[in-house]
Amino acid sequence: MDKKVIIITGASSGIGEATARRLAKEGHTIVLAARREDKLVDLKRSLETDNNTVLIHTTDVTKRDDVVSLVKNTIQEFGRVDVLINNAGIMPLSFIEEGRVEDWDRMIDVNLKGLLYGINEVAPIMKEQNSGHIINVSSVAGRRVFPTAAVYCATKFGVNAITEGLRQELSAKYNIKVTAIEPGATKTELQSHIPNEEIRQNFAKRMETVTFLEATDIAEAIHYAISQPKHVNVTEILIHPTEGP
Repeated sequence: MDKKVIIITGASSGIGEATARRLAKEGHTIVLAARREDKLVDLKRSLETDNNTVLIHTTDVTKRDDVVSLVKNTIQEFGRVDVLINNAGIMPLSFIEEGRVEDWDRMIDVNLKGLLYGINEVAPIMKEQNSGHIINVSSVAGRRVFPTAAVYCATKFGVNAITEGLRQELSAKYNIKVTAIEPGATKTELQSHIPNEEIRQNFAKRMETVTFLEATDIAEAIHYAISQPKHVNVTEILIHPTEGP
């Protein structure tokens, strides 16, 4: 597999961190983007012990200027962007009747608008390169609606719609691959975003009875999608825990 320049948002923990570690093993150049600079610095040091090329960029994907700067700095440093992994996401589950409007706004800003900001910046570059790969981390919640997750599901249904629309618009014409990665229940920090104590406790109980997916499992799926030949576009990968949703 050719060595690629890969941007990963939400790279400071969970699926983003695991994916950075997995792809660095293949010798790819990794650009780590997240809000928590201290976490990015620690991850960069860890990856560089194996002589990997790593760039960090403190990024809040809800701020368009941050995303513009992220992609601009990547181009200045490496001259190209081969893969964008839109991984940043939040999941503050609640019942709609609770009226947590600020949480709804934040989910839309991170899960949808942040993803679109990244796409908007890399698409012209990939069109000029006549190659590229955009990977959007969605969820099983982009296929099924769950109680307490209506707004979260709406954002992930949106991610899937954007991903498929993007594939239809860009893949054949510009040789740009587009992939949706749809994990089921996965052990990450997402559960810590849940403000409702009852819902958070229910998640904890489920983790005692069901073996959740690991972040490394999702990283393997992303690696698989990236590692396919030029004529193969893996458009979506849906991953469930064997024991549950």
